[in-house]
Amino acid sequence: MSAKQLEVQIMQQTYLLACPEGQEARLLDAVERVDTAMTRIRDAGKVRARERIAVLAALNLAFELADQQLRVAAQPMATPEPNGAQTNESALLQTLATRLDEALGRDGRLI
Repeated sequence: MSAKQLEVQIMQQTYLLACPEGQEARLLDAVERVDTAMTRIRDAGKVRARERIAVLAALNLAFELADQQLRVAAQPMATPEPNGAQTNESALLQTLATRLDEALGRDGRLI
């Protein structure tokens, strides 16, 4: 499967992201979630540093995902998602976390 690049904006900063063919909508949805989470934290006014906002947003999203996975696991007759959607969402979250790590410089600041 080949990859293409998408230019996206998160908190008014532009990022060029690799995206597998056919997954553009999913990546754009993930970008929207991250942008919304980061914007909420920034707008709350307690945190101003972009890297701290990014870390808090990542933690919030990871917590929400873990909570969702617990709820699904607690359902006795849970039906697996078609085409491994849960696995794909976990992989996407891991990819986003990796990209966040790459975006953070050695001193912990966004490049």
